[in-house]
Amino acid sequence: MRTHVKVAVIGGGVVGASVLYHLTKAGWKDVLLIERAELTSGSTWHAAGGMHTVNGDPNVAKLQQYTIELYKEIEKISGQSCGVHVTGGIMLAGTPERLDWLKMAKARGRYLGMELEILSASEAKKIYPLMDEKHFVGAMYDPIEGHVDPYGVTHAYAKSAQIGGAEVVRQTRVTDLRQRSDGTWDVITTKGEVHAEHVVNAGGLWAREVGRMVGLELPILAMEHQYLITEDLPEFKGQKEQIHCIDFEGEIYMRQERGGMLMGTYERAGVPWSPRTTPWDFGQDLLPNDLERIAPSLEVGFKHFPRIESAGIKKIVNGPFTFAPDGNPLVGPIRGLRNFWVACGVMAGFSQGGGVGLALASWMVDGDPGADIWGMDVARYGDWATLAYTNAKVRENYSRRFRIRFPNEELEAARPLRTTPIYEALKAENAVFGDYCGLEHALWFAPKGQEPREDVTFHRSNAHAHVGAECRAVREGVGLLEISNYGKFEVTGPGAEAWLSKIMASKIPAPGRMSLAPMLNERGRLIGDFTVCRVSAERFFLVGTYAAEVFYLRWFERHLPPTGVTVRPCAMEYVGLSVAGPKSRALLQSVVGEDLSTATFPFMSFRRMDVGMIPALVGRVSFTGDLGYEIWVTTDYQRALYELLVNAGRAHGLRHIGGRALNALRLEKCFGTWAREFRPIYGPYEAGLGRFIDLNKGEFIGRAAAVEEKASGGVRRLIALDVDARDADAIGDEPIWYEGKVVGWVTSGGYAHGASKSIALGYVNKDVAAASTGFEVELIGERRKATRLAQPPFDPTGAKMRA
Repeated sequence: MRTHVKVAVIGGGVVGASVLYHLTKAGWKDVLLIERAELTSGSTWHAAGGMHTVNGDPNVAKLQQYTIELYKEIEKISGQSCGVHVTGGIMLAGTPERLDWLKMAKARGRYLGMELEILSASEAKKIYPLMDEKHFVGAMYDPIEGHVDPYGVTHAYAKSAQIGGAEVVRQTRVTDLRQRSDGTWDVITTKGEVHAEHVVNAGGLWAREVGRMVGLELPILAMEHQYLITEDLPEFKGQKEQIHCIDFEGEIYMRQERGGMLMGTYERAGVPWSPRTTPWDFGQDLLPNDLERIAPSLEVGFKHFPRIESAGIKKIVNGPFTFAPDGNPLVGPIRGLRNFWVACGVMAGFSQGGGVGLALASWMVDGDPGADIWGMDVARYGDWATLAYTNAKVRENYSRRFRIRFPNEELEAARPLRTTPIYEALKAENAVFGDYCGLEHALWFAPKGQEPREDVTFHRSNAHAHVGAECRAVREGVGLLEISNYGKFEVTGPGAEAWLSKIMASKIPAPGRMSLAPMLNERGRLIGDFTVCRVSAERFFLVGTYAAEVFYLRWFERHLPPTGVTVRPCAMEYVGLSVAGPKSRALLQSVVGEDLSTATFPFMSFRRMDVGMIPALVGRVSFTGDLGYEIWVTTDYQRALYELLVNAGRAHGLRHIGGRALNALRLEKCFGTWAREFRPIYGPYEAGLGRFIDLNKGEFIGRAAAVEEKASGGVRRLIALDVDARDADAIGDEPIWYEGKVVGWVTSGGYAHGASKSIALGYVNKDVAAASTGFEVELIGERRKATRLAQPPFDPTGAKMRA
């Protein structure tokens, strides 16, 4: 075993082997994989080996496509068969809602180049004769589905990596990890020590234990997962292999296994395995069978596929797989642990393993994953994702693996976990709450006397009229919104201004002012969108996306100078309320002593002032696009601030509003938002943020790429469309058509109540972006006409914000 390496990869499952291979492919040859037993000894060896391209996140779907295409490459390099069976696959819909979901999945596939096909139940029966068509209303066929040999794939990765210069060490357990002062690592093993510049935790079932060696508690949990293999079915003999099948109502997946059928299920009563620690001596072992637990799903499956019921059971497999709370992998560098990387929680290893390996290797070698992998980034979880939280959310996610997640559906596990001081007051106002990073926030307010509940649907829900009333209250009078669910940072020190000027692409505001600040990576892609508020010469208050708090901190700390600047997260230390609408100034003026006139407190002003008796930071800005103010206070003052504003607001017709109204109002202004319109696959000029980029201020991160993008015009453009919708609006990821061709995709959408328009924001090829007509947006399988909006429907000049 080598004693000094560039990278030590811990874990010899499919993910660790993929990372190793991709590192050698990227040019890092001095790399080592350390496996405690034999390759595939964790979850990999007993996996069903299914592979598919469909995923709810288009960016993850792209990586799944890459993974499947990769198998030919590693077979050719290694000479090791991956046992690839591309049979095609069918997803069966037993309800109209599920069929709508499949139509939306097909639509997403259009701009990903996927050849998906919607079938009637009778058409599905022709290609999958095992089904009883009377239980289904339709299906979707995907020609690129099937299964692989887990042993073959893992060894093909490993052999390809070894040919590329890597070393693979088996029967060697890592017992400890110690970081040196220069950021490199001593990897302590049962066969000696290895000094590594980088460490990758691809420990699979043992990823938690490896993380704990460095003081890290990863949000992953193993669940018991069962599948069975039937005796041979005589009718399969001499026939073409059966296609892969998912029956959502039965919560079952099936494929042919030699002469029989493999049938697995994600049952609703899922059982965690070894929830606190994973025993190091657990090897190629299976767990005791518990068919009774999956009996309800099997009962439905036997009814839907009668021939399977009459086949005998040859084998039952019950083994553990690890999951993150949302079911997506955990990939990337760990904030505060230099040169420590993770690639774990990859439940769908044979669909995603190649993409995970590619992204992580690119990140390590080039400093960037090369794709938008926010949905897999380990930084999407903060300290709130504790062991017990993870347990509750993983069990919920596992039980819903084959169930529809409606766009307006809020899941209940691990709630309420985090609340602000006014949670009970908003609850008394009949708020319908959502969950964001474990924090409860009001989505909308049901009328008094009605149950605060939203019906889940792909169409406009029972909330539609009430959200409309909240929107009108803002446009006509004044609305009150809690804005605590933003990320906040304090940046202080004599070097704060210079540092912010380097890390943000915008001009840095003067004291008492605020500015909108895009943040770019070296490739000139959007990795952040902030409001930078300058409290004083050496103190700044940054407001951004709370879900990306760890992501931002990781970036900030990577670029901090040795002295002169301090960055401190303070999301829950500062909570806030916003008042917006034409009467908002009169309301706020009634409780502050300072002059709020435009002459003395103009648009984008920010200062410390007393609101009643309460010390606050007040900014004149509103994401509603109307006259408005954001008021930030420390947590101990929020209840008093809320009561003060509510009492003073009665004279002005104040109405509570929630996040749904805010979304409708910002769409009416065509305002983009982080993780929707602003993501690491878009540049600032493509996103319409060019006016915020200050190319004259000197050097900043991403400047060269921004200059190039400005000159070239980029590839695409963000546009706004008025969609001829009926009772369903765009939500995101729908294809945008132009003159019969798919030219882009929707990033977000909804109904703009003030303008009475269904609006979709999205990116299209720049050569068609200036067209006014000829566009269509595909909503639930139906192409609806759309007209490009040349300007926002509400206050296109911004006069009301500045009044």
